[in-house]
Amino acid sequence: MTTTVNSGISTRERLERARAAAPRAAELSTAEKNALLEAMAGAIEAGAQQILTANQKDIEASGLEGALRDRLLLTPDRIAGMAAGLRDIAALLDPVNETLAEWQHPNGMHIRKVRVPLGVVGIIYESRPNVTVDTVALALKTGNAIVLRGGKEAAHSNQCLVEIMTATPGVPEGSIQLLDASSRDSVEELTKARGLVDVIIPRGGAGLITFVVENSVVPVIETGAGNCHIFVDESADFEMADNIVINAKIQRPSVCNAAEKLLVHERLAATYIPRIAKKLVEQGVELRGDELTRRLAPALDVRPAVEADWGEEYLRLCMAIRVVTGLDQAIDHINHYSTKHSDAIVTEDEPNARRFLSAVDSATVYWNASTRFTDGAEFGFGAEMGISTQKLHCRGPFALAELTSSKYEIVGSGQIRPSS
Repeated sequence: MTTTVNSGISTRERLERARAAAPRAAELSTAEKNALLEAMAGAIEAGAQQILTANQKDIEASGLEGALRDRLLLTPDRIAGMAAGLRDIAALLDPVNETLAEWQHPNGMHIRKVRVPLGVVGIIYESRPNVTVDTVALALKTGNAIVLRGGKEAAHSNQCLVEIMTATPGVPEGSIQLLDASSRDSVEELTKARGLVDVIIPRGGAGLITFVVENSVVPVIETGAGNCHIFVDESADFEMADNIVINAKIQRPSVCNAAEKLLVHERLAATYIPRIAKKLVEQGVELRGDELTRRLAPALDVRPAVEADWGEEYLRLCMAIRVVTGLDQAIDHINHYSTKHSDAIVTEDEPNARRFLSAVDSATVYWNASTRFTDGAEFGFGAEMGISTQKLHCRGPFALAELTSSKYEIVGSGQIRPSS
């Protein structure tokens, strides 16, 4: 079965098809799932030109530029990366049917707690076609059906990718459903599909995530915007700090784990701020800063940072810099303005680092490393469904294990509960 946006199938019918497919997906063996993932990888490689053609239509129609265009763009290398990701997930341990605990009841019953698929997973995301492949792979590996609602900018790319994957022999019919992205109606229907969909995962900007969280009657795993910070402590090695700050800001500025704010200890500000500001500007970064930062880098056209800057996720080559009195103020600033995603300290002082790691209330915290590593593949998960910034069910990059629930299997030999 192929899944096309223009086939006249309603959102409701697609959701019903996914619901009906979920038990069949759950029954797939590990060997069957891995074989499907390997076959999908080969099909994507074989369809590379078809995918590139579809993506070019999206690029031409989008009108996007800069970092936003880069999120949408597919290249031969990125398509090869999609196929590699499918194979990486195939090689991972299957969490389904894993025994989490087991014990014997005094009456002889054997009780076992086991991982099981969630059922039907809905994901709402914006213009990153690789998410289509990553999330299908993770859902398939965990025996879930998946409903995809991508951004309208990537409609041709997503349709092409879904058609290739659903055409793979052995994929349970209906287990991969792509919703119409031409209006917001499909998002609203998905968020109201309690009983058909077991969980919704929104990925994208703060507006999309807030809308889903506030309007969904289906349980939500909230992935967060990334207002990520780096604090350069007074004992930091300058060269290390330079490399981390520049990598975290410019390596891919349009993603949620890119650094947006730089905090600098006041005792090294006079030396370090002119140095790092010059390097950032040379890389095309627009700078904003507090009053002291602007005084320390007068030749670099640092714009005044207003209150709104400290909480904004720029998603572009822009960074705000603030001088802080020390570790306490850095922690307070981050915990106040951070989106609880990824925050880092650069320091040679281990007690300061340990306190930062403990006191900063974010899903991922770093000591002497770039925030750009907050990623399912980098953490060894093959891919990710998203970066959860909430605290219930899962937090941080989440993938296979977090796409499961649990149930108890009890094996008896005729036991009945006696009257009390």
